[in-house]
Amino acid sequence: MSEEPTAYEHPDRNIAMELVRATEAAAIRAVPWIGRGDKNGADKAAVDAMRTFLGTVSLDGTIVIGEGEKDEAPMLFNGEAVGNGRGPQCDIAVDPIDGTTLTASGRPNAISVIAVSDRGTMFNPVDAFYMDKIVAGPEGVGVVSLDQSIGDNIKELAQAKGKHISEMVVAILDRPRHEELIEQVRAAGAGTRLMRDGDVAGGINAARWESRVDMCAGTGGTPEGVITACAIKTLGGVMEGRLNPQSDLESKNVLAAGHDLDRILRLDDLVSSDNTFFVATGVTDGELLDGVRRKGPFIRTESLVLRSKTGTARRVIAEHQAAKWLEADAAHA
Repeated sequence: MSEEPTAYEHPDRNIAMELVRATEAAAIRAVPWIGRGDKNGADKAAVDAMRTFLGTVSLDGTIVIGEGEKDEAPMLFNGEAVGNGRGPQCDIAVDPIDGTTLTASGRPNAISVIAVSDRGTMFNPVDAFYMDKIVAGPEGVGVVSLDQSIGDNIKELAQAKGKHISEMVVAILDRPRHEELIEQVRAAGAGTRLMRDGDVAGGINAARWESRVDMCAGTGGTPEGVITACAIKTLGGVMEGRLNPQSDLESKNVLAAGHDLDRILRLDDLVSSDNTFFVATGVTDGELLDGVRRKGPFIRTESLVLRSKTGTARRVIAEHQAAKWLEADAAHA
């Protein structure tokens, strides 16, 4: 008698468990810059560390979303080949620190992030820096949409979750452009969670069942939107985006690149692969992850590792011997 196949019959390699070393390294290297007011210094330290560790991973990767064009970024630039070239062909999105301003000012919710999908499946936001977004958990599938007002989205999601509207919380970037949106959320009877930066973490929190955030909405970075989509694939949530240029020049460049400003980009438009990986390590403490902490002779990191193919979410607590990192610093001095 034949049996139905299970996920355990043919286990394959989870490259996210290798990629986490790169986000851990980036987060640790950013620590000396926390609260020092130098976001560029923090970013450079994280980029250097992430690039070094990415080079050891067995994959044939191309940076689709990185630190910028080659003439702007010496490492982890858009189009750069990463990995040792001997593994699967992948699209890669990196944000060595999502929240450089948060790191520089010593505020919470800064994380180091890598997202990966099969080659040719990740939306390439050429010249499109901003997009409207809405993100929610599994209860929001088929319920929330950018086609609806924020008030209707809150009302219908509350009903789907079995919550009173007064219990609903919407995460929004704290920006002047969101003043009207914030007023509309509050007028609908819901509360807001205003974020200084870091809308990747905000989007993920909106899709996590144990989070106090029910929805993430507003205009944020297009690259961050694609990265978030890779995580939402695992969490079973819903995400939509629509490009929203913030200047006449950006609008002109977006249209010249062939983008459609009226099109709603759904989850499969942002990343069409069902085999996505998402890795994040906390830099500073936040609701999603604890930041890097010194524990006696050890440095402790907390990371989130997601894989959509298996629907697996792992939290990785690692303790790194501080002396090893100090020795590496001395070797490069």
